[in-house]
Amino acid sequence: MASYPTRVKRDIERWRTAGLVDAATARVLAADIDANGGGRLSFGVVLSLMAAALFAAAVLIFIAANWQAMPRLARVAMLFALIIVGYVGGAMLKRAGRGGGAEAAWIVAAAAFGASLALIGQMYHLSGDEKQAVFVWGLATALAAGALRSGPLTVGAVLLGIAWMVMHPLDRWEADDLPTLYIPFAAVLYVLSFWTRSPAARHLLIQSFLLFAFIFFWRDESVFVPQLVAVCSAALFAFGVLFPRQAEALLGLGGGLPIHGLVGFLVGIGILQFEWLDEPLFLVTTLIAFAGIIGAMLTAGRENAWLRRLAYAAFICQLCFVYTMMLGSMLGTAGFFVFGGLALSVLAWIITRLERRFSSPSHSTGAA
Repeated sequence: MASYPTRVKRDIERWRTAGLVDAATARVLAADIDANGGGRLSFGVVLSLMAAALFAAAVLIFIAANWQAMPRLARVAMLFALIIVGYVGGAMLKRAGRGGGAEAAWIVAAAAFGASLALIGQMYHLSGDEKQAVFVWGLATALAAGALRSGPLTVGAVLLGIAWMVMHPLDRWEADDLPTLYIPFAAVLYVLSFWTRSPAARHLLIQSFLLFAFIFFWRDESVFVPQLVAVCSAALFAFGVLFPRQAEALLGLGGGLPIHGLVGFLVGIGILQFEWLDEPLFLVTTLIAFAGIIGAMLTAGRENAWLRRLAYAAFICQLCFVYTMMLGSMLGTAGFFVFGGLALSVLAWIITRLERRFSSPSHSTGAA
């Protein structure tokens, strides 16, 4: 799926070619998209960020390997120097117009801060656990992202927040140990992502809410949770399809809200299918799943190729799942291949007709 700025630029170029706007207006509009639509990472910047991560890992491994041989003051000074040089040097590179190098330096500094928490805590035998350290690390990274207006640091803060959330169920299950603090933390990060122009962080946060719901369900095994996920996801899908401009202004997902809505709907319905596997409600949820997939294709598939692919894959998975659960005991291996061949043939015919319909000029122009 092309990003929102990319699609708008394509529309601007099409308008210029068609004579709807002049060349000067097209340039102004494209420049405004570049300034406010969220920057895209080039391949060179991606390589710089990967190199920074490897460099940070190498430096920190070197420090850890020689930790006992260094005087205590030298250890602390080295860690703080790495943090200061990373952040200050990155700011200088940013002012010099080298954004990729600046982001790489900031990643090194953020990684050094996380290592400092662990190594200094070990050195002075400070109390606390790993979850607290990861949360402080994520909070510090989020503050740095806001101060430096860094998209990659925002993504790093989101990943650390998700890691902190996942560490709770891996540690212990207690009634008061559900990481409910993640919800306000994620909400703050979502707002921060608009300031730092990081759509990737927003996409990660939307999916992390599904993970939080799954953790909630895993602990309590209440079917209310997947039901709520499915209903809310369907509502978000409808909002993204019916009010795309308002959805983009509010959530800033670059037209990806319908995809997130479909994913959430499939996750919620899938959990209900497993919960009601041996009950009559299994058939009801299966029919709802097929209806939701087909409805998503028909309402949003023409404008979103990635959503169509997701819907096709979900449809095939549902067919295989239904066969395994309901027909596997009645049909042998040969019957499975016959059933699968017929089902896929019908699906291929449906997909071909849908793709022709979506790509036909009459549907593109809205002609009767």
